[in-house]
Amino acid sequence: MIEQPGKIGHYRYRILALVFMATTINYFDRSIVGVMAPTLQQLFDWSNKDYAAIMVSFKVAYGAGLLFMGGIIDKIGTKIGYTISIATWSFFGMLHAAIRPAFSLTGFIAARFGLGIGESGNFPAAIKTVAEWFPKKDRAFATGIFDASTSVGAILAPFIVGAIVTVEGYRWQIPFLFTGALSALWVFLWWRTYNKPELHPQLSKAELTYINSDSEPETTERIPWAKTLPRRETWAFALTTVTDAVWWFYLFWGAKFLFEQFGVDINNIGLPFLVIFIMADAGSLLGGLASGALIRKGWSINKARKITLLVNAIIILPVALVPIMASKWVAVLLIGLGAAGHQSWSINSYTLVPDVFPKKATASVIGIGKMVGVAVAIVADLALGAVLDKADNSGYFWAFIIAGFSYITILGFVHLLMPKMTPLDDNLEYVRK
Repeated sequence: MIEQPGKIGHYRYRILALVFMATTINYFDRSIVGVMAPTLQQLFDWSNKDYAAIMVSFKVAYGAGLLFMGGIIDKIGTKIGYTISIATWSFFGMLHAAIRPAFSLTGFIAARFGLGIGESGNFPAAIKTVAEWFPKKDRAFATGIFDASTSVGAILAPFIVGAIVTVEGYRWQIPFLFTGALSALWVFLWWRTYNKPELHPQLSKAELTYINSDSEPETTERIPWAKTLPRRETWAFALTTVTDAVWWFYLFWGAKFLFEQFGVDINNIGLPFLVIFIMADAGSLLGGLASGALIRKGWSINKARKITLLVNAIIILPVALVPIMASKWVAVLLIGLGAAGHQSWSINSYTLVPDVFPKKATASVIGIGKMVGVAVAIVADLALGAVLDKADNSGYFWAFIIAGFSYITILGFVHLLMPKMTPLDDNLEYVRK
């Protein structure tokens, strides 16, 4: 029987709304450079390798940050950890606007590095928040809701940038300043609204009982970061994040691909990105609903998550055909299909962590896993940038082939590492039933 949210309270959705807002700001900041890439390349005379170096700078910092930010958030708590993260990325995001043309390459590399450190805290904090505030049967749906905000940020970026910045690059600095006020508002609302459920004065006993209805009691003793590292379950999750390189390919190289293949410039990228990322949002929501619905029907968490991941992997396969499409809109729809499948894949893979690990280890494991995805994305950026400079657009052919077939291959290895998804207790030992 499905519990009626109205009878138990819905304060947890206020918390989720703030996670949605933070991730929207995060992805708007992250997407600006990708949207302006063709314009900035012409304005500052960057080669594809220069552009790849800027993307790699962000990802190196993001990957390194994930390793320690996840542990910091587990140690000092979500409230303070999330605040530090958003304050850091907002500062470095606005710093882009101060870069002078003579130092454009080194300046952007430095600013993107700082942005990456700050943004690395978002997903460990967000997933930990969902684990704290939602029962297992609702976590995929809750994750799908906040993960949909990544597409909201990516949708807003081309429209706001297109309305402000000219094709020649006039007023390119303004979009980087846009999120400062939003970030300040978010910090105010976060400190006014958030606390751990068991300590929150505005949370009803009925809602607290519902939140903890399918979770094992936990001690307050911290689990060291190094203790999560050897677990097969940690590396099973890490494998699922390898596909983050595909998502970042759409985000940071998608506008360049559409410009070089179909002549879509900064003033016309808004509508294609709107289509792609609305489809991605649909994938986030449907993916979360699907596995949750299967669990409510009596399926095991293991079966529900993995069948959903398998369906996602199959849906994504046609994206491999994008480079041979003659029609811009067929290419856009195929990329949108790939983005939708990825988002569903992503939110179901995120929930693998709190499904298996205790809540107090969630941010650390998310950080380790996401770092692996970033490392793969760095290699992909360097390779793609080098190939595009030497062989024109042939690099996109192989990028889309890999994008199409990577998910189904990875899922096979995930199942080998974690065949039953047996939960782990406070000592990271298998829970005996």
